[in-house]
Amino acid sequence: MRSLFEGQGAKLSWNNTDKTVKATKDSTTLTYRIGDLTAMVNDRTVQLNAPGQISGGYTMVPLRFVSEALGSTVTWDQAAHSVQISTMTFETSIRWGVNLRSSPDSESGLPDASGPSLTKVGRSPVVGGSSADASGGSNILELLPTGAKIHVVREVDAFWLEVRTQDNQTGYISAKPKYTDYTSPSLTGKQADELIAYGETFLGTPYVFGASPDQTSSFDCSSFVKRIFQDTLAVDLPRVSYDQANAGTEVGMDELRKGDLLFFSARDLNIGHVAIYAGDNQLLHTYSEKYGVRTEAFSDYWKKRLVTARRVF
Repeated sequence: MRSLFEGQGAKLSWNNTDKTVKATKDSTTLTYRIGDLTAMVNDRTVQLNAPGQISGGYTMVPLRFVSEALGSTVTWDQAAHSVQISTMTFETSIRWGVNLRSSPDSESGLPDASGPSLTKVGRSPVVGGSSADASGGSNILELLPTGAKIHVVREVDAFWLEVRTQDNQTGYISAKPKYTDYTSPSLTGKQADELIAYGETFLGTPYVFGASPDQTSSFDCSSFVKRIFQDTLAVDLPRVSYDQANAGTEVGMDELRKGDLLFFSARDLNIGHVAIYAGDNQLLHTYSEKYGVRTEAFSDYWKKRLVTARRVF
């Protein structure tokens, strides 16, 4: 037993009177009494699948329980008939306080939203706001504060991550870029698909210059972009296109990916129009009372007016 704990960097103490082992590693303290089906990890009670026992003078405890409680991962190599224990890294930082949940919220698109929900046929939009999780719910485990470190176990979908905290709690948090610095090509691809799919639910919505982003009965180019990004990914962009053009990072034409913003000269302005790159040489935008919100080819007409492209997630 001692080698199992110390091999993972934990300091071990043993109370022979009540057969209790205490292991400390960094900010984690594990306390377990042999024979019990529960243990304490810091101030949390944790269930074991099988109790530890003393047999033949040896103290034995479940390997997976001990390793995961100390922040390691355990995998079984069937071909080699061996167990691999690796130290877990907490590489992802919380950018904005977010609730850790025991399961993804039943409304997959609303992990940490605030403000009014919209009703739009075929989609459930997400309204990003400033609160950590205005949707509430009984499955909230704790609030993860800004600056906390987590390990991402897996990407559930475009909106949810399964994570493990440094005190060994496993749960689910919002995958929106507002809340963590985690990113991957697969996650950004899923989020871009959701962004475009949601934006396309507004195809044909009337164009009105100066339309407010606080409603969805009409849009101009920048209010459309602002609303779609905030509703889907909780990305809060400025109201007008020439300010939006300062958000994120600049990308080249040969680097474009779905969800990037494209800014064009228009109305005798250096930047007077914005569109969302929808992939496959398509634009999703609005600029005309004749068409309203539409998709169209990223043609030479638009390319010769392009000023800059920006990536905001």
